[in-house]
Amino acid sequence: MPRLALYTLVVCLLSVAAAVVSFVNGSWLGVVWVLLAGLSSNMCWYYHRKAKADAAAAAAAAAAPAPAESAR
Repeated sequence: MPRLALYTLVVCLLSVAAAVVSFVNGSWLGVVWVLLAGLSSNMCWYYHRKAKADAAAAAAAAAAPAPAESAR
């Protein structure tokens, strides 16, 4: 998993924990933490999918035969 995806996953988990603590304490600030969790989970998904697509493109480029040089 790419580094940015891991960082956003950690942020997502921490913001969910902060939202739970905020709601348990009776604070509506937990809504902000829930929104941050949603944003960071989408970022994690994006960076993970981007890394998979980049790896697949690199594998396809490595497997493709080199173009033949034209005869002059």
